[in-house]
Amino acid sequence: MNPWIASISIAYLLGSIPFGYLLVRIFRKEDIRQQGSGNIGATNVARSGAKGLGLATLLLDLGKAFAGVMVAKHLAPGMYDVAVAAAVAAILGHMFPVWLGFRGGKGVASALGVFLALTWPSALAILLVFAVVFAWTRYVSLASIVAAACLPLFGLFFVASRTPMVVFGFVFIPLLIIVKHHGNIRRLL
Repeated sequence: MNPWIASISIAYLLGSIPFGYLLVRIFRKEDIRQQGSGNIGATNVARSGAKGLGLATLLLDLGKAFAGVMVAKHLAPGMYDVAVAAAVAAILGHMFPVWLGFRGGKGVASALGVFLALTWPSALAILLVFAVVFAWTRYVSLASIVAAACLPLFGLFFVASRTPMVVFGFVFIPLLIIVKHHGNIRRLL
């Protein structure tokens, strides 16, 4: 099978596993989409009163996206463009999971996972930006938006490859995250 098709398909399917939804459904017998922001991500799960499930959601969402990129690296060794395409697919899977009518999370933890797999120095820099903004403002959404906005700068600084696919992926993923935060941006303003 073509490594592009296999990598993108596997990454999307891994990314589309709705861990926040599943964990709350299994352990609390509730639908997380009916609580708080209606989002299936770690922040909403934690805010629903399930801090442990929120942490588990964060780690699992990060892990599934990381795994999607690592599978692509295994299927297409040395083909960084395939890994970046898989990263985009994993994020799209998380944000638009086929299992939940294409209504998923905002992609912050999953983006950290893909960038840990693609360029770990960038991921650590973004995590530091997130932590500083959150410590200063106490707004997870603002920290997520600022970190996403910085992602292309760190990503392209730490990665030697500047192919159109790499540039596209390193700009498209943060744009998706920022667009998914449109409601938060309105509230912050």
